[in-house]
Amino acid sequence: MSDNTINIYEKKAAEMTATNIIDPEDVFSKTPGGFLSLDRGGEHYERVRVIRLFPFSDADRFLSIRDHGNGDKEIGIIEDLNAMPEESKKLIKEQLKLSYFTPVIEKIYGIKDEYGYAYFHVLTDKGECKFAISMGSNAVTKLSDTRLIINDVDENRFEIRDVDKLTKKERRMLDLFL
Repeated sequence: MSDNTINIYEKKAAEMTATNIIDPEDVFSKTPGGFLSLDRGGEHYERVRVIRLFPFSDADRFLSIRDHGNGDKEIGIIEDLNAMPEESKKLIKEQLKLSYFTPVIEKIYGIKDEYGYAYFHVLTDKGECKFAISMGSNAVTKLSDTRLIINDVDENRFEIRDVDKLTKKERRMLDLFL
């Protein structure tokens, strides 16, 4: 391998492992289609995605900004959303709200196990809902002794904030997943 080839690989490796910090001077805006765009360092990114790196433990810190049109390549990280200008913070929070829509389950009417799937009928803070999860997957994640996240077959997320606040009957229905 030539020195030139090695230098290309070293440069690519450095680019892939670099952590770029998004500054408050970088400008977020909304496109006519309602998407989030970013102007940073003389470059314009027409559509960016915002990914929470710690969605449950530190939701407004360490947000990855990714170029939607470029294989979700990371552009940079916002260390603290609260350090961003108000307009940028507002636009980013709108995008996060859409991306991380997670209804909170308040009541479980029933769970039926059939053919490898569990069919839930619940009441959430957003209204009554029915969804299914695959029994063979890790659809239910324990975030703590009492807090659960449930991912359905359509990749929607539901949260149970405190299992102990459910009735005994509701907890018995969940026993299969705990």
